[in-house]
Amino acid sequence: MHCPVCDSTNTAVADTIRDVSGSIRRRRECKACGRRFSTIERIIDNTPLVVKRGGRREPFSRDKILSGLRVACAKRPVPAAAIDRLAESIEAQVLAFNKSEIPARWVGDRVLAGLRELDEVAYIRYAIVYLNLKDLESVKGEIEKLLGER
Repeated sequence: MHCPVCDSTNTAVADTIRDVSGSIRRRRECKACGRRFSTIERIIDNTPLVVKRGGRREPFSRDKILSGLRVACAKRPVPAAAIDRLAESIEAQVLAFNKSEIPARWVGDRVLAGLRELDEVAYIRYAIVYLNLKDLESVKGEIEKLLGER
């Protein structure tokens, strides 16, 4: 492992923490400059391809899910740890699906379901884009559906 400060390869692991998602967080110390830094190790499975509406395929990206969740939850009282857990949960569901290709709609529905539980305003923000709600009536209908489920 290279030190991000001095680029030395003389580093040592000071602490290791295993996360519930299966990732491993290591606290490291550079023996050359004394700087401490953290690394995260995750098992990379054969990630499936996500099939978009037009038939285009792209590799599943946890980071893309995380980015969308962060945008939807911006300026909301949602802890960053909860957003990370939701992204990890969706990634685990995708990998458990155990197919080489997965419909984008399936992934998006999991994101919507998770946001519905996490924060209703974030759910509506995401739904406006994901469900292509074009006018106030369609947004109102989605809000009424959400309120009816309470």
